[in-house]
Amino acid sequence: MVTEPAAVKADWPLYEVFLRGKRGLNHVHVGSLHAADDQMALRHARDVYTRRNEGVSIWVVRSASIIASSPAEKDPFFAPSGDKVYRHPTFYEIPDDVPHM
Repeated sequence: MVTEPAAVKADWPLYEVFLRGKRGLNHVHVGSLHAADDQMALRHARDVYTRRNEGVSIWVVRSASIIASSPAEKDPFFAPSGDKVYRHPTFYEIPDDVPHM
């Protein structure tokens, strides 16, 4: 019995791909892909998302490993930081020559 390639790919885990475009910038989610293992995911991410030499760093993370808060939980989840005004950048000025702020 021959296994169809589509059936094999459906069993591969889903990975989320994050790319850093320049040194000093944050990694940004650029898409998702299926791969048989972590190394294959990294190679496929390189081939798919950096065709024009856009990236200097790639992260691949299994989607199943990502834990995220729900937008519906926004108010109770983030409420503890609301009363800590010292965490907000209103008490100092950022110089104009500071990049990426």
